Amino acid sequence: MSETSERYRALATEFTRRVEAVPADRWSAQSPCEGWTALDVLRHVVDVHRDIPGWAGLTITLAKVVDDDPLGAWLEARYALQALLDDPQRAEREYEGMFGRTTAEATIDRFLCFDLLVHGWDIAKATGQDEELPADEVTRVFAVARALGDGIRQKGVCGPEVHVAENAPEQDRLLAFLGRNP
Repeated sequence: MSETSERYRALATEFTRRVEAVPADRWSAQSPCEGWTALDVLRHVVDVHRDIPGWAGLTITLAKVVDDDPLGAWLEARYALQALLDDPQRAEREYEGMFGRTTAEATIDRFLCFDLLVHGWDIAKATGQDEELPADEVTRVFAVARALGDGIRQKGVCGPEVHVAENAPEQDRLLAFLGRNP
């Protein structure tokens, strides 16, 4: 197992816990992502799970529909991506990415693991769950987000940074950096 495979497994487990805890009547709750409900956030995460491997010429076929079966669609996407990461031949597939030559695994680590952490918080916030994130992943994702700089401040990605105190907890500073009001 690679470090990315293990990181994905841990983050997907945490994300699954949050998806399982959403009451059926809370999927329509407004998320911290402007114009998106909790279900819209989940749909985005599932779509990205299906689409990102395609950047490296890999295919993940998902049959379940988020609107019909949120948990089932998430679990199908999770297990398909974990299988990809656990297969070194597919995980190490190289391609020309937006930041140069990379692998499917590196892209999953940089973007999907990022999404699982942040969008897990979005779903938790929208549905009244515990919002605490794993501190080590907050530190890692914050470093990735800062490295992306203003490139993440695009419509549909992240809004303008929200002001929080300099001595606010790191999780709050990360979320504020990503345009969320912690």
